[in-house]
Amino acid sequence: MRIALGVEYAGNAFEGWQSQRHGRTVQDALERAIGLIAGHPVRLHCAGRTDTGVHASIQVAHFDTFAERPVSSWVRGVNSRLTVPVSVRWALEVDDTFHARFLACARRYRYILHNSPVRPALLAGRVGWFHPPLELEPMSAAIGALVGRHDFSAFRAAGCQAKSPLKIMHQASVHRDGEYFVFDFYANAFLHHMVRNLVGALVYVGKGHHPPQWLGEVLQTGDRSRAAPTFPADGLYLCGVDYPDRWSLPGEGRIIRLPRLPCV
Repeated sequence: MRIALGVEYAGNAFEGWQSQRHGRTVQDALERAIGLIAGHPVRLHCAGRTDTGVHASIQVAHFDTFAERPVSSWVRGVNSRLTVPVSVRWALEVDDTFHARFLACARRYRYILHNSPVRPALLAGRVGWFHPPLELEPMSAAIGALVGRHDFSAFRAAGCQAKSPLKIMHQASVHRDGEYFVFDFYANAFLHHMVRNLVGALVYVGKGHHPPQWLGEVLQTGDRSRAAPTFPADGLYLCGVDYPDRWSLPGEGRIIRLPRLPCV
């Protein structure tokens, strides 16, 4: 049988999603825990591999097993075997035609940026930080240029393995909540480091280094050297994966809540 999982994790505790020989990845931690419940080794396939430091309020994955277990065992049982900041939020039995990666038709990312003269302590590693003041209006004016079907080569990592730089950005927005700027991106797919590079460029606009139209001009050139440096992974969250309507996956985690400091 095939089991789909909804998973959340704090990426700063891992060296990315994809399994590595040293075993310090999200995939490694989950496969060990699931294997203990299943009674045999399993192989996880995810909707999108995240880099070191990138978080997920929802990551969709699947695995195959011949073990007969209640669905609750793939949640509570697996979580009881996890001692690191990763947990299974839901599990669902699906048929063999489901594939977490190849059937995903859109993904949502959010970047949370703390804009303050003083770096955060309690949220260190969970939000990005930029100390010079930023202006919302020019960033809001610039970000609209990203919507539509574009060649995003200007915001692509040198080592990106995607077959094509052409992606469809369905929505892109930025809003402010106190000392936080929240950047939301919704596209059919993303290139390696694409969101972090876009945030870096928007920050250049927000601090007055470039006018709003500069972002669209860089996008049109396809020249990575003309864009801004890659922003740190700390504030980046995978927060939604869309599938065709026939797959009734739980909708939890499609929008991540803005982290706040606890009341004291």
